[in-house]
Amino acid sequence: MARYLAAASVAWLAGTASAFTLLSAPQATFTSRATKISTNSNSNLLAHRLAPVHAARIETSMAVAAGVRFPFTTGSRVATKKLVVVTGASSGLGKACVKALANKGDYLVVCAVRDPEKMKTVADELGLPPSSYKIMELELASLSSVRQFAKQLKAFAANRSIDSLICNAAVYQPAKLVPNWTEDGFEMQLGVNHMGHFLLVSLLMDTIKKAKDPRVVIVGSITGNTNSIGGGLVWPRADLGTLGGLEKGGVKPVAMIDGKPFNGAKAYKDSKVLNMMTVNELHRRYHKSTGITFTSMYPGCIAETALFREKRQWFRTIFPLFMRYVTGGYVGEDEAGERLAATVADPACKKSGVYWSWNGNAKQVGVLKDGIVVGAGGAGGEMFENEQSDMVKDQARAEKMWELSTQLTGAKWPAAAV
Repeated sequence: MARYLAAASVAWLAGTASAFTLLSAPQATFTSRATKISTNSNSNLLAHRLAPVHAARIETSMAVAAGVRFPFTTGSRVATKKLVVVTGASSGLGKACVKALANKGDYLVVCAVRDPEKMKTVADELGLPPSSYKIMELELASLSSVRQFAKQLKAFAANRSIDSLICNAAVYQPAKLVPNWTEDGFEMQLGVNHMGHFLLVSLLMDTIKKAKDPRVVIVGSITGNTNSIGGGLVWPRADLGTLGGLEKGGVKPVAMIDGKPFNGAKAYKDSKVLNMMTVNELHRRYHKSTGITFTSMYPGCIAETALFREKRQWFRTIFPLFMRYVTGGYVGEDEAGERLAATVADPACKKSGVYWSWNGNAKQVGVLKDGIVVGAGGAGGEMFENEQSDMVKDQARAEKMWELSTQLTGAKWPAAAV
């Protein structure tokens, strides 16, 4: 009974409930603080344990607290460090990811942010070594800014490779009754979360593919996956329809991808579907020819992230407590940042076309596949290849999305080897 009450409470906090399936998540039964992270690409990824903890209810996993993260070597000079670009690096998940990478010594992190001064303050507060990061201005709500950033980044990296790109920045505006618009006329969440990153990948891909172990990661969300509790239980569900809004030009006054009336929460969810679709298409079109590993990931519910800044105060107060003590799905920013960093740093994350998640220590999850619990996660737990929704995997719709996004952004892509 308690588990049904917990799930119903999630729906009450976030929206209107609809049909779903509940299963109990297994708990770790061993007491080791952390197990060694496998570097064998042939090992069973489902058994890749990042922080096995019994009944974890803590902001940072035991593995993080113990300093056990992912494999690195140390002592590299700046010129030989791997260069990783992180968008949205000044707060939340991006900030934690920068911290995880920069403090290891082998990574030079390009912090792509709207406000360079804010990022400098953040870097100072984190105590990041000056040689571990570079701040560059990027406004994803402006396609001209995206092009200018790519030009400046290539100039900066003229004598080195760009090893990885992490498309993390996102705008979440669920309470908006009317849409905000980007410089180019896109609804703000569509423009920043999808269109800006779509163009950015197109501009950098030829440079990234020259790296020894090139990777592109676009952060997804459980809210865009309708086969999960987070995406299927809470109204409104993500639904791209036939992409009618993009067919109409995708710009003001058209706000929604499906062409229907504006809904702020749905606009965000729809944009995350496009993010995951984009990864699938990048993998299908370019993985074999470029060698780039294209993946998406969901780090877990960071209930206190700045992404919720436009939610009402009562929600921002209650939701973290609910996720921590009722569902067990709470993940702190530091641990989530470690997870995102692992997608570009861990050899076990080299498989392309994957949507990574962590089953964590949540009391309730939505899917049991082949005897493996897969769900929203929580602190600790195991990394696994999550199952995408049928809509995300719809190749015909993804191809149409690709063509329309290319037209609307002016992106130029090499011939696809498909």
